Amino acid sequence: MREAVVEAKVAVQEMREALGRTQGELTLERQRLADAERRGRLATEIQDQETVTVAERFAVKHRERVAVLERKLGAQQEEVALAERDLVEMQGQLKSAEKDRATVEGDRSTERAWREVQSAGGTRPGMDLQDELLKSQMDRAAREAAAQEQLEALKKKMRKD
Repeated sequence: MREAVVEAKVAVQEMREALGRTQGELTLERQRLADAERRGRLATEIQDQETVTVAERFAVKHRERVAVLERKLGAQQEEVALAERDLVEMQGQLKSAEKDRATVEGDRSTERAWREVQSAGGTRPGMDLQDELLKSQMDRAAREAAAQEQLEALKKKMRKD
């Protein structure tokens, strides 16, 4: 699981870098479009029809490229956001798994220690049947004594009345 988180982090970083490259390409392509449009306007002002035609052809090409890069940029942004959410979820699962693993390992260690105590002749609280039976008998005797006291108190009260 830890390896998957590391791989996801690397993938997110690579996606961010690709996003940055696309943003750079888009900026450059927008500049080329602006240059082609400016050349076309200048050629129109000096009435150079051949340059106007070439500038319009380049402007169309750059507009199409800008449109494609804008869609690509949007898709990459969505992909990065999705990958980041997945990474956060994976990191949470990893933390939870590590916490659970520590608890399970602690429980195993405790269980091993109690087995060693029992194998050495000791007893584990709550596991000694004799101890439990004795507690049960003491509880019953205490309840019977309390009931007997209540019965005696009732008898005295009835004699007085």
